[in-house]
Amino acid sequence: MISATNNTLPLSYYCHKQPLLYAQDLSTLTVECDRQHEIGSFPVKKRILSTGLALATLLGMQNVSAARDYISVVGSSTVYPFATVVAERFGKGTAFKTPKVESTGSGGGLKLFCQGLGAQHPDITNSSRRIKSSEVSLCANNGVADIVEVLIGYDGIVLANAKGQDPVNFTRKDIFLALAKEVPNPDGTETLVKNPYKTWKDVNPTLPAIAIEVLGPPPTSGTRDAFAELALEGGCKKISWIKSLKKTDKSAYKEICHTVREDGPYIEAGENDNLIVQKLNANPKAFGVFGFSFLDQNADKVQGSNIDGQGPTFDSISDGSYPVSRPLYFYVKKAHVKVIPGIKEYLEEFTSERTWGEDGYLAEKGMIPLGDEERSSMGANVRNLKNLTM
Repeated sequence: MISATNNTLPLSYYCHKQPLLYAQDLSTLTVECDRQHEIGSFPVKKRILSTGLALATLLGMQNVSAARDYISVVGSSTVYPFATVVAERFGKGTAFKTPKVESTGSGGGLKLFCQGLGAQHPDITNSSRRIKSSEVSLCANNGVADIVEVLIGYDGIVLANAKGQDPVNFTRKDIFLALAKEVPNPDGTETLVKNPYKTWKDVNPTLPAIAIEVLGPPPTSGTRDAFAELALEGGCKKISWIKSLKKTDKSAYKEICHTVREDGPYIEAGENDNLIVQKLNANPKAFGVFGFSFLDQNADKVQGSNIDGQGPTFDSISDGSYPVSRPLYFYVKKAHVKVIPGIKEYLEEFTSERTWGEDGYLAEKGMIPLGDEERSSMGANVRNLKNLTM
């Protein structure tokens, strides 16, 4: 048994007029509050019964409460503006501090999230794709066993250019042929060659004779993952002999369909969508890849291209007719909920009708809301802190 006494911690961490009991599979932490001190700080008596990893986990959680009194959120640049507005309203409308929200990309955020429990690790990570099984395993290996998954809405991925330019109608096959590292041999044989296309007209005679130049997110971005899956693969499988590989050699199929060329036409522009917009205005012949919500917020500067005959709009993404759309998520460490002040209340704010409903303030920011039944089901999961299942 390890005991620590006479520690002085802020009241808001542990005691809301009653003791907090926090339990895990292999350990129990009991915090006994001196109720005579209702303001400021108070002595806390801790009893920790634990061995091995459980002890390390509890010591990590002890550090959370000792070092941080605000929610830490990382992750997707696409979800970032939505999480930011929720955080700001939460900070202004409650007694809790405004959560700190950082844009690290979906992959980067999940990597940080899965590093462990404790004040040095984030409580929540935003993602513009679903968590991967490999990431769930990484979390589990580092003691992050219980995760709450929150599907918050939908977003479309756009291929946009500067406002005032001629609108362009792409197919997903055009996008694949323009941006894939290897493409079918132009001689018609069922072989692959290094991408030879320099202009959009080389790809499709109906497209403009301008150099292929696309500014997009890096591999750590959920937008990049979704763009590869929905746009590149969506066009790749239009080629029948490559599509057939999905049944016989999935690894080869994915490598062909998802690998972006590295010889110049695709330019990694980082996680900063504002930078992409600036570059599109500086170079009107270029195109940029980002989420519909960002297009919607910058409609005075950029315009979305049609893809497979459908433009990116709130309605076309909502009804599924726009072909390049994806779900948006965030993930919560269940072990932090009772330790970091305000997480439960932040979840309540994010999943309230005034926030994520059809007429909520996130819809005004460009997020496509879940349907009524989806919101009801997901809201219940969040209230019950239901564990993620894959």
